[in-house]
Amino acid sequence: MKIPPHPDSLQFLLSQAAEARRQAYAPYSEFFVGAALLCSDGSIHRGCNVENASYGLTQCAERVAIANAITAGQRHFVALALSLTKAGTPCGACLQVMQEFAPQLRIILGDETGKWVRETSLPDLLPQPFGFVK
Repeated sequence: MKIPPHPDSLQFLLSQAAEARRQAYAPYSEFFVGAALLCSDGSIHRGCNVENASYGLTQCAERVAIANAITAGQRHFVALALSLTKAGTPCGACLQVMQEFAPQLRIILGDETGKWVRETSLPDLLPQPFGFVK
């Protein structure tokens, strides 16, 4: 899927995240998350969170979307929209994975109603990421 070229592109990306959220499996936390990742070629890759009774095995929506994009051959990410049932931000593990591929990633956070929307960036949420100096 590609993002249409119009002024409401970020709203479209957020709507794609909301659609992905409807597929989330979160019976334990009831914290449903959908993600839509915009790549530099205009393609969009979605993901949703998939919980497990053993919480450490839970897959976050952000990492599922990134894995879907990588599986499709994408490596250049522009923006990530998240649709959440409650206000929040990505976890530290997801932020570090984002850092690996898109250190300047734009992040759009929105609730399920579309009333709460916040735009931020990866450097704002993860100012001192882990990394090896080359």
